[in-house]
Amino acid sequence: MQNIILFNDLVVGSMLYLNLLYINYLIIKKIEKYFLNNLKKKQKIAGASKKLLNNFDQILKKNCMTGPIIVTLCILLLIAYIFDLTSSKTRIPAVILLLLLGWVVRQLSILLKIQIPDLTPLLPILGSIGLVLIVLEGSLELELDKSKTGLIKKSFVVSFLPMIAIAFIVGYAFHIVEHMSFKYCLTNVIPVCVISSAIAIPSVKNLAASNREFVIYESSFSDILGVVFFNFIALNTSFGFHSFEIFGLQLIIVTIISFIATIGLSILLNKIDHHIKFAPIIFLLILIYEVSKEYNLPALIFILSFGIFLGNLNELDQFKWIQKLHPQQLSKEVHKFKELIIEATFLIRALFFLLFGYLIETSEILNTKTLVWAIAIVAAIFMVRALVLWLVKMPVTPLLFIAPRGLITILLFFSIPATQKIAIVNRSLIIQVIVLTVLVMMFGMMSVKKSSSLPPIEENPSLM
Repeated sequence: MQNIILFNDLVVGSMLYLNLLYINYLIIKKIEKYFLNNLKKKQKIAGASKKLLNNFDQILKKNCMTGPIIVTLCILLLIAYIFDLTSSKTRIPAVILLLLLGWVVRQLSILLKIQIPDLTPLLPILGSIGLVLIVLEGSLELELDKSKTGLIKKSFVVSFLPMIAIAFIVGYAFHIVEHMSFKYCLTNVIPVCVISSAIAIPSVKNLAASNREFVIYESSFSDILGVVFFNFIALNTSFGFHSFEIFGLQLIIVTIISFIATIGLSILLNKIDHHIKFAPIIFLLILIYEVSKEYNLPALIFILSFGIFLGNLNELDQFKWIQKLHPQQLSKEVHKFKELIIEATFLIRALFFLLFGYLIETSEILNTKTLVWAIAIVAAIFMVRALVLWLVKMPVTPLLFIAPRGLITILLFFSIPATQKIAIVNRSLIIQVIVLTVLVMMFGMMSVKKSSSLPPIEENPSLM
């Protein structure tokens, strides 16, 4: 009996001891969990604090960089303005100096180890806006009357025939050498066949009026025809009747859009009483251009039409429906609008070529693999151009030299579908062709007397 009691006491004591151990275990776990939670909270707080401090440091760095960036941009644009002012005396196109300035900025940033993000995506954006403004600025300068008919026809021929001839000649050469599809070769060649109005128009502002008008018409036509030709070749898989049918339909659509949009924007320009009236017009112009471009329409026709319409209201006031726009009052607004466009064009053009110069790498200019092709293409450009100028009975000097490649060439090069690109047409080739054509223009213009002007335009029956 006594043994049973002792056994019971032992069991009870063991149970109590185990319970105490379990309770102690739970208490220890609770304490451990509490400290762990506090530790995690402290770590989170420490991590958040560290992240906050890092963000704060980045903000401080960005704020510290804001001042130098603004100062640098202002200095570069002021230098660009000086280039523009002095180009008439030095005969050096401002574009060459802007490209050189952009390249120098890149070398300095590398030398000083300044980290600058990739700015390449900005180039097509500035280019598209710049193209719209440059064509608009040029078209606002054009006078539309019967005496200009011969000049317009000849400028169209000189912009069209060399483009087609060079595209097929060089495209076929690439087809033979590279053993690629002729269509792909043609698509890649077209960008270097188009005259850049962004460079040509500002470069001739100090020439005689007849020269200036011819170049404005020719380079504007070249931009438009180049874009149309490029889209037609690049976007069509076959070239049958259906392709030309669609092309004709696109021309009809863009003509209708140009007419409606031109009248609508002219009414807005005349009717808006708000103190901000020109900015919405510019935004609408760019919007219509970009939307039309998305549908592969030759949108530059609209920009050219709008500019010529506004610049020639006095010639069109004989039409009764024009009187509803109050042309005399509208002409005053057009004058203010034109001044704003000139200022905006200068800003965008300067930024574009500064950025393009900054993105140029020395190795791309000195690439010997493409330099031979670049020289051959530039030689073909000026030989064909000289022949066409002679055929249409236009004086070769100074018009022969004014065939620079530039903004439109870059935009079309970036638009080549990835599946159609060929190895030989790369950034090096494009940059070399642009630089060589601009240098030819520079030295050609230096050799021409400032008083150089075209003789009276004679009608060529073969071009009527």
